Amino acid sequence: MGDFFKMVFAIVVIPLMILITGGVLYFLLTRLDVNPEPILSIVVLLSPVWLPYVLFHLMFDQWREYIRLKWKIANGRTTLRIKLPQEVFKSPEAMEAVISQIHNTSGSDNLWQAYIDGRNPLIFSFELVSHGGEVRFYINVPTKKTKNGVEAALYAHYPGVEVVEEPLDYAAEISWNPDKYEMMAFHLGKKEDEIFPIKTYIDFGMDRLPKEEFKFEPMATMIEQIGRIKPHERIWIQILAKPHGKKNFMTGDLQESGTWDKKIEAHIEKLLGRNKDKQGAADTEFTPRLTKGEQENVSAMERNATKYPYEVAIRMLYITEKGKFNGDLIGPTLKTFSQYDMLKRNAIGPRWRTDFDNNWLEDYSGAKKLQGKKDELHDYKLREYSARAKSKGGSKSDDMKVFSAEELATIYHLPGSVIVSPALPRIMSARKEAPSNLPTGLPTTL
Repeated sequence: MGDFFKMVFAIVVIPLMILITGGVLYFLLTRLDVNPEPILSIVVLLSPVWLPYVLFHLMFDQWREYIRLKWKIANGRTTLRIKLPQEVFKSPEAMEAVISQIHNTSGSDNLWQAYIDGRNPLIFSFELVSHGGEVRFYINVPTKKTKNGVEAALYAHYPGVEVVEEPLDYAAEISWNPDKYEMMAFHLGKKEDEIFPIKTYIDFGMDRLPKEEFKFEPMATMIEQIGRIKPHERIWIQILAKPHGKKNFMTGDLQESGTWDKKIEAHIEKLLGRNKDKQGAADTEFTPRLTKGEQENVSAMERNATKYPYEVAIRMLYITEKGKFNGDLIGPTLKTFSQYDMLKRNAIGPRWRTDFDNNWLEDYSGAKKLQGKKDELHDYKLREYSARAKSKGGSKSDDMKVFSAEELATIYHLPGSVIVSPALPRIMSARKEAPSNLPTGLPTTL
């Protein structure tokens, strides 16, 4: 509701500011003994030309935000808890199939859908939560046209799994109360350009389906780490993923942008030294020869470009009772993401946090830090993301970056029984259908 009032306020203020600016200009001209009437006459005469242009650029972002908010509210959101079976023999490729199946850019087919209905890609949220040491898996999804599809995909690819709709979102248990809770928030993402992939389950060899005892489970360290917290502590890890697609006027964007596969193709062309303007066999002798590592990187990028892409941001919240903040948990928990690092390719790491390097200089009163924590808790509950860190060039340095379905499935999937931890509960028995040969009808007496 607060976002709605902000938009209404902006819609009212912008025309008011135009009137105030005109009044100030009129006052200044009269003070300078300049007759403003000829100038104002020309301005008014040309208003059919400049006024629509000015109003469009002033109001466009506000209108787009408003209709997209309406689209989001109309779709609703549902939190699904995934209860793991005793045995999971699938590789992360099963989760990749789920993530690929639910990929839907919700693109507009016409201008009405783009600028009146507000159709746009909605965020999926893959969440790993430690509730006082009990590790839980959640997926928060748009309700309409998505919830049933996610459930069906999970049941199809993970036999024995149980998916339960939460009547009350678990995040609702924590309200903003700095007198009761202490918290710290982080934004994580790819450290390098998004075209370079992280280490995926294929690099770990999990696609070859080794025996359970020989599997290397990249999520094991994270689950073990967040499962060690005390009953009064919470660690929430949220992977926000929005389907990636092209942007143009038809999709409701004034600036046109292509998809990331074009960036990958351009980088490979540059790396290989290909020049489309030159032709002939003689040019092959000038083609750069790639090292084995470079060839593997090119193969990984080409494979990544064939997978469904998502714009991704990772948020982590550490919440505890006031006076019981344990800073020693932060570093090891963040370090668990290093499982997906590959030197000379890409890595996942923090790009912003609620604390400052120089608190005495950047936030002497502590008000910015407090506001940042409040905003992060609010955004976590709404499954929204706002890039907050800015580079020296003025562009946001923690914007969402593109991950493929393969990369997403590597950092979030249902782990196999290779992880034996009391922190990770599993359902005691699998859901099974009744045998098909059961007798039917009423019993007969002999």
